[in-house]
Amino acid sequence: MGSLTYAQGLVLLLSASLWAVSVANRQWRYGFNYSDWGHNYKPRPCNSTNDAPASTPKKIIVGGSQQWTFGVDYADWAIKNGPFYLNDTLVFKYDPPSENNTHPHSVYLLPNMWSFKKCDLTNAVEIANVTQGGGDGFEFVLEKWQPYYFACGGGNGFHCNNGTMKFSVMPSFRRWHF
Repeated sequence: MGSLTYAQGLVLLLSASLWAVSVANRQWRYGFNYSDWGHNYKPRPCNSTNDAPASTPKKIIVGGSQQWTFGVDYADWAIKNGPFYLNDTLVFKYDPPSENNTHPHSVYLLPNMWSFKKCDLTNAVEIANVTQGGGDGFEFVLEKWQPYYFACGGGNGFHCNNGTMKFSVMPSFRRWHF
């Protein structure tokens, strides 16, 4: 096998970085206790209710109380509200088109980091149109262990291109506490 090209190395480095950020956890305890392994293993209780994520998936409203709207930095929101886990549901809530809402939103799933960086919706899949965010919102389940790249297609790409109506997540596996 030959060496990696610059682009392959960059993709590998960025993928590893995304993975590392996705598994970061504010309550992480460093180190392992290898004495617990093997046939003498005894379950130990968690120290608090915040010690570990619940074993059941969560529903997370994208943008929190501000929802999916223009002017919110969703990359920052994703960092502050992570980590996200497999089978968690992202809920995109936004107002449908109306007389007062002349720049409606939508949700696109971009195929890769390059499309995400450039806000290139050419090969993206529209997963929620301008009307699907109303009411209870549009739900998207993080079913696979892979990076997901989301963007708004509103304003002919302006909502994404201004740098705020896009974010990526890399769901991680839930930790088990015994």
